[in-house]
Amino acid sequence: MKEYEVIREIINQCPLNHSRDQLFEEIECEDPEGYIQEKYRGRDFTYDKSVRSDGTIVFEVFVSGMHERYTFTEI
Repeated sequence: MKEYEVIREIINQCPLNHSRDQLFEEIECEDPEGYIQEKYRGRDFTYDKSVRSDGTIVFEVFVSGMHERYTFTEI
């Protein structure tokens, strides 16, 4: 099982408040994409996945009118 540092950013869509809430955690999982799918199971959501040149995996998640970004960096 792999270990990741995960940064979860909740991006505020309000035009007068562009700040972000950022949460940091370390998790163990085999598949970051499976982690995202399980986290939002049963909810109406979409996501885009990208992989940076350094191997960092980024998911842009859209759920219930909110935009969240998950950044997985292998430890």
